[in-house]
Amino acid sequence: MNAKRSVSVKDVATRAGVALGTVSNVLNRPDRVGPATRARVEQAIAELGFVRNESARQLRAGTSRTLGYVMLDAGNPFFTDVAQGMESAAEAAGLSLMLCTSGQREEREWQHLHLLQQQRVQGILVTPVDPDASSLETLRGRGTPVVIVDRTRRDSAFCSVAVDDLLGGRLAVEHLIDRGHERIAFVGGPTNLGQIRDRLEGARAAWAEAGLPESALTVVATTSLDVHAGREAGARVAGLSSARRPTAAFCANDLTALGLLQHAISTGTRVPEELAIVGYDDIEFAAAAAVPLSSVRQPRHELGQAAAELALDEAQDPLHEHRQILFTPELVARESTR
Repeated sequence: MNAKRSVSVKDVATRAGVALGTVSNVLNRPDRVGPATRARVEQAIAELGFVRNESARQLRAGTSRTLGYVMLDAGNPFFTDVAQGMESAAEAAGLSLMLCTSGQREEREWQHLHLLQQQRVQGILVTPVDPDASSLETLRGRGTPVVIVDRTRRDSAFCSVAVDDLLGGRLAVEHLIDRGHERIAFVGGPTNLGQIRDRLEGARAAWAEAGLPESALTVVATTSLDVHAGREAGARVAGLSSARRPTAAFCANDLTALGLLQHAISTGTRVPEELAIVGYDDIEFAAAAAVPLSSVRQPRHELGQAAAELALDEAQDPLHEHRQILFTPELVARESTR
């Protein structure tokens, strides 16, 4: 063989002593080939180091063997956990998963969505900056199945999977009220994200139903949901007067809560004696923190798996009907509030 030339299907057929169609069947429909012939072809493939041309196959089939996921923030373990659930469903269907991140930027999100459609992925999973954006309508109009992940829309024009964040916010604050706290802070942002608004709304509803004054719930808005934002929020909370300073904080995600915990430890604030902390997501690092974090658990793997299954069903079933799946969160109590 010429080392500078890629091994072709014809080369495999010649080595195995079979027709080109037989090699094609082994690659694409192995059940149609007898065991002895299939073994001969597979041996020729191994000896020659043949690698199929997936790009050529996509051109013929009009679709690829992949799903695409545009996540909001690759630095947040929540989204990578969700992606693992997607990958499980994709693998079960004989597909692979292509990951992209928008970095919470709409223009970058659209670039990734457009690229994935050019790659003829079987379906696109996206955690959008804006779930009601017209770009999603454009994408769907071009024939690509789109599933919205960790978001809800005002309509039912798309499949979506999300968690009941109103309930999640309520669970977090009810837990703190049960622990006797009468001054708390909500830490998180930006508030243009639907989950943040819902978690705050659920927190406020639980607070009001307990008959506690609205002024005793302090909103500490952040521009991001990472550890750095949590540390900055901790400094702002510590700077409040003793009359206003909260004895507990509900953070909009675990990374922010970890940052708040870091600030508390570095300044000698005792957790939970002087500041109780509840996070959201229940990522692996929550339980492994210096003071294990109480957190509102989201079923991350199940969320991703359900999203991928919806995309595959829409791609394969002409009678597919859009579904909006809403998972139930769960409060996990640990040392940060005990």
